[in-house]
Amino acid sequence: MELHNLKPAKGANHHDKRVGRGAGSGHGGYSTRGLKGAKSRSGYSRKLGFEGGQMPLQRRLPKFGFTNLKRVEYKPINLSTLEELSAKNNLSEVTMETLVAAGFVSGNDKVKILGNGTITRALTVKANAFSKSAEAAITAAGGSVEKL
Repeated sequence: MELHNLKPAKGANHHDKRVGRGAGSGHGGYSTRGLKGAKSRSGYSRKLGFEGGQMPLQRRLPKFGFTNLKRVEYKPINLSTLEELSAKNNLSEVTMETLVAAGFVSGNDKVKILGNGTITRALTVKANAFSKSAEAAITAAGGSVEKL
């Protein structure tokens, strides 16, 4: 490489349209924006979902239903999952901490124990809510239930 054969990197000296630089640029006058309207003005930015003045889709569609703001969402955990977890880790007590550590729930989830499956160990289960069948199955196996 020598001084006489140096040249810019590929793409380094290519310019897009230089608009707004006067008549000599080849894009003078209105600088490729046209005459009037919002798009010709400075500071214009199109709103998300703008359809050229036509009523936007999100406003054309009917709204219906009801959202209960006080709804409490529970993460469901079955008895079969508790049985599997207690057998694998040799647990006698299942709490939120053990469920979080096992990766079944995150720290701020509320947990409801459901009655799907069977339980053979006497477990102390601490959760936010229990179905009637789950509560009955846990106590029948010799365990206890504690609502948080």
